[in-house]
Order: sequence, then structure tokens, then C-alpha cells
Amino acid sequence: MTCARSSGVLLHISSLPGKYGIGDFGKAAFDFVDALAEAGQTLWQILPLGPTGYGDSPYSSFSSFAGNELFIDPLALFNEALISQSDLDSLVSLSADKVDFGRLIEAKRPILKKAARRFLQDQSNSKKYVHFVTRHKKWLSDYAIYRSIKNHYDEMAARNGVSSSTWNSYWPIELRNAERKAVAEWEKGNSDEIEAVQVQQYFFYNQWNKLKDYANGKGIRIVGDLPIFTALDSADVWSRPELFDLDSAKIPRKVSGVPPDYFSEDGQLWGNPVYRWSAHRKEKFAWWTERLRYSLGVYDMVRIDHFRGFEAYWAVPGKALTARIGTWEKAPGHELFRVLKKRLGTNLPIIAEDLGFITDGVRDLRDSYGFPGMKILQFAFDSRESGDALSPDNVFFPHNYPENCVVYTGTHDNDTLVGKFKKAAVEDIAFLEEYLGYRPPHICQALVREALKSSARIAIVQIQDILELDSDSRMNTPSTVGGNWTWRLQEGQFDSAQRLWLKNLSRMYARNI
Repeated sequence: MTCARSSGVLLHISSLPGKYGIGDFGKAAFDFVDALAEAGQTLWQILPLGPTGYGDSPYSSFSSFAGNELFIDPLALFNEALISQSDLDSLVSLSADKVDFGRLIEAKRPILKKAARRFLQDQSNSKKYVHFVTRHKKWLSDYAIYRSIKNHYDEMAARNGVSSSTWNSYWPIELRNAERKAVAEWEKGNSDEIEAVQVQQYFFYNQWNKLKDYANGKGIRIVGDLPIFTALDSADVWSRPELFDLDSAKIPRKVSGVPPDYFSEDGQLWGNPVYRWSAHRKEKFAWWTERLRYSLGVYDMVRIDHFRGFEAYWAVPGKALTARIGTWEKAPGHELFRVLKKRLGTNLPIIAEDLGFITDGVRDLRDSYGFPGMKILQFAFDSRESGDALSPDNVFFPHNYPENCVVYTGTHDNDTLVGKFKKAAVEDIAFLEEYLGYRPPHICQALVREALKSSARIAIVQIQDILELDSDSRMNTPSTVGGNWTWRLQEGQFDSAQRLWLKNLSRMYARNI
């Protein structure tokens, strides 16, 4: 990927400010674009946009193609007379400080269904809607049917006190196996519900495209995020089980994760089914081609999470309770990217998340296609993370960055800079000061400056690090459940002084000019 020297900010849609329980595609999103432009930035990085399930993680979605209906701006629906003032008022009662997903889902989903029904009653909407459904039929029909069935059996499971109602364990066998007759009968008996799901996707993409067009018009490109694996509880695995390593009962034989390391003696057990790569080869990587083609239409650039899984992935037995027991299994990365390059273009705008256990094979795969890797600046001054922070060969030191890389102060999985260095070892703080050549009064400002002045072609700064927020504002702590993904920016927090400071830094270090 080739691009000019540039910089931007990492902030997920859910973290935008607003009064309707979660960040959405409304005014605050457009205001944030304006703020980025005022701050001299040309990149806005977000997390995956897919609909989330248990745990609320955007990296575990019900679909690789659908959008999260919770991001739909309810005020826009009100202005189109699709919902009432009382509907808006019920959402205003939700917290503006953090996302309470349980209360949000309970309050917002009925309102979205109501808006969908009203939308369908107005015949003037039919032409654009039919065009949307036709254009996205490859994934939309399966997704809408899946969500309709899932909603029904999730509700039944909840009434019966069942905690897990995934399609491969709770649905009737004929629906679990997506038998044509059973699915056709479900469609016939639940057409209104299925249509409502499709309309919500129309709302989502209509609003998203307006926001993206506005950002692009301001000179700001959207950096999206593509999880390498898909969730078991997803329309993808239900509708195309042959592409995943499942047994005859549709139970994963092996699941994804990462092996034990310094930070987790059990490793990380993600639980996503791994791919049956032989089936992908057989169809000449058609599913992957469509997935990436679609993502490159939704975003301007795409970060692929856990890129190393295209070279080899940690496969854990499906019944294992931890990721301790597993094997590295090869993946056809070169075959896949040769096909993608041929079908989608030679200069694929992909960022390779190449963190963790990285081998020469992963580096070769990344470099063969010109994908920039990632450097996490805070790792340079953490002797636990790097093994030996004092070594001049530490790849996370700015003086070691290749030009073709993306430097981050931290990602959604890291602590904020303030939180990180509040807990840092004395020797790490001392080495940071030695590296900088002075004792910084504001570590955040010093490290944001280091990121922007580095040789990395792209620099991305978490908004939390610009605002110098502590660990309470952390987005996610890996290997934990509960309390993640809830952080929200507050109105006016990213103020004009901070924007000017960021703009001046970007100009000083020849970014975005």
C-alpha cells in the first residue's frame, strides 16, 4: 500500500458523544469529522461496524457484512416521521457516560423495528430500498433470515432460563442445517420480521454512506477494521458451514486463539471456528474476495486484525477450556493474496496487524504485498512486553521504524498512555526519560510527539491519549468479560486547544500537508 505521510485519530463510533445511549451516525459523528479537519488530520480509524452479540465485542459479530443497527441515528428517523418524540425520550433516559448495552438493546431495538414497519408503509421509499436489497442480496437475505430465527430462539431460550442459544445448539435440527424446505417455510411465516431486519440494514448503510461521504469531502479517509476470524454465532457460519472446520453436528473441531505468553499463562481462547482452507481453495477464495471487496467499499483503508493468521494460526481443540493446548497450522496466505490482488487491484489499502508472535514467514507475507505493519509506541518502554526494553534493536523504538508502517500510541486493547505509565516500573520510566533526553512534564504529549515525528508513514493516536485520560477510559482489556467497549467521549472534551496542538504537531512533522 502506498500513501502520503499522514496522521489520524482512533475513536470507535460507539464512543462518540450523544444523548441516545451510544455513539451513532448523527450530529456528533459529523461534528467529529469537523474536529478532525480542524486538527489537521486526514485519517479516522474505527473498530469493526458489525452487529455484536454476547460480550459486546465488535470483533465478534453476527455477520461479516451487516452493520450494527445500534449505530443508526434515531433523530434522523424522527425527522423522517418514522418514530415519535416519546421514542426519542425513552433513549434520552439512557446513560451518556458509558454504553449500557443491556438497557440500550432493550430500549432501541423495538424502536428500530417500529421505524422499519412505518418505512415499509410508505410506497415512496420502495425504489431506493428495492435497489439496496437487490445490490446486497448475496449476504442480506441470509443475514435477515438468520437474525429472524435467532431473535425467536434467543427469546425462547431466555424464557426457559437457557444461557446459550447459538444456532448449532438450540435451533431445531432442520433450521440448524439450513434445510431448504425448512428455511423457505420460515421465510413464509416470518416475512415481516425478515423485512424489518433488511430495512434496518438499509437505514444503517444509508446513514453510514452519508457520514463517509462527508468525511471524504473534508479530506478525511476512514480506516476500518476487519477481524480475520468470524464468530460461530453468525450468519456466515450458519449459511456457509462448509467453509469452516465443523463436524457433522456443526460443532467446531478446532477454534482460534493465541498461545500462552508473558501476559496470559493460559493464552487467549477466542473460540471462533477456524477456516477449512481446502474448501476456500476449491471455490477459488470467492468468499474472501467478496468479504474484502465489500470492506473496501465500506471503508477507505482496512486494518486486518491478527494478520499473522494468514500465514499460520493457533488451532485449539474445540472442547478445550483454555488455549494452552494447540498447534500452529499453516494457512494459504500467499495463495489468497495473489488472488485478491488479481481481482481487487495491485495496491490493496490494507494495514497488517502484525503484533504478537511474528515469524519470518509472517514478515515475508506482509512485505511481499507491500502491507504496512504496526508499531505500538508504548511497547518500546515496557520491558515486560518487549523482553528487553533497553536493547537498541527493540522494533518498537521510533528510530527502528521502517517507513512503510503505522505507528500507534496504543490500540483498543492497550491501556491509555496515562494509565500505562502510572503503573510502569521505575526502570521503564527512567529509560523513557533517557531515550527522550529529558524528563517530560506530560508523558502523553511527549509520546504523541514521538509518534508523529517518527519515520512511520502513518501515525494514529487514540483520542484518550490526546486527552490524557487514565485507565478508566480504556476501551478493552483482553481475556476479560464485562466492562469492555463501553467508554464514551463527552461533549466538548476534544476542544479547540487540543485540536490546534494536534494540528501544529502534524504540520511540524510534515503530516497531512
